Amino acid sequence: MKDFVAFIAKHLVDHPEDVVLDIHANDDRTFEIVLKVNPSDVGKVIGKQGKTAQAIRTLLTAVSAKEGKKAVLKILD
Repeated sequence: MKDFVAFIAKHLVDHPEDVVLDIHANDDRTFEIVLKVNPSDVGKVIGKQGKTAQAIRTLLTAVSAKEGKKAVLKILD
């Protein structure tokens, strides 16, 4: 899951070297993925009215459900 989100984020931003992902396990089945990007790229990851971020979350939900887990994506400013 981490590689999946990193792949998408790195292709959206102008500074892919600044993409940092942290995973925090809340329990056995729930994970929180924290995405941090360059401050100038935050808008590109979030998108207009949050549509890009919502699309990433939807894809992440589908990928994590395949593994029988639940993942939550947080994007830090």
